[in-house]
Amino acid sequence: MSSNVLHTSLLRPPILHILRAAGFHATKPAVLDTLVDLAARYLALLASKAASHAQENHNDLDLTTTDVRMALQDVGALWPQKSAMEEHVTGEEDMRGIEAFVKWMKGEENREIRRIAGLVETDASMAAIEGLPEKEDFLTALKKKHNKTGESSRFHGTVLGTSGEDKLVRIEGGPADTLQDWNARLRKQSQAKDASLSRQPSSALTSTMSSPLSDI
Repeated sequence: MSSNVLHTSLLRPPILHILRAAGFHATKPAVLDTLVDLAARYLALLASKAASHAQENHNDLDLTTTDVRMALQDVGALWPQKSAMEEHVTGEEDMRGIEAFVKWMKGEENREIRRIAGLVETDASMAAIEGLPEKEDFLTALKKKHNKTGESSRFHGTVLGTSGEDKLVRIEGGPADTLQDWNARLRKQSQAKDASLSRQPSSALTSTMSSPLSDI
């Protein structure tokens, strides 16, 4: 399975849950595929904008809240919002877009999708007293449903689980035992070759030094 097919398959259930939370009970496959494609394009655009701002702001890809806020502003998620130049001229930070976005996210119109995602505030102590299980997001529940053994090791090293540890790859019959040793060996050879080339004089300088002074 290619990465595009896998990512599309993983994005399809959230879109179905969003449609269900919005009150839809059925949809055609073509409509679902269109919504999945639009969501994927929007997320890719948002991620690329955030990465671009991270490179410009602090020259790395460790995203901060500021990088995400600027990306949301670029894609039009924060409105009404003044541009950075307008904020600099007025000397005031415009928070209207952020406040409206937070209010929309925490509003009653999105309460059902927050419940499905497991983001609705719950009293853990009351749940423990009454013996009720704590609410889980749909992905965790889906993984438990398809994992009859109850072990999380089935998804270890996949996009649905924790990342696996790098294992040593043994090389049989070679000058190095592992790929790491082979890589280090190649680096040493490359460094030695560069050092030898840097010590050799250029051809023009060599011909000048070897020619007699009478010929100059």
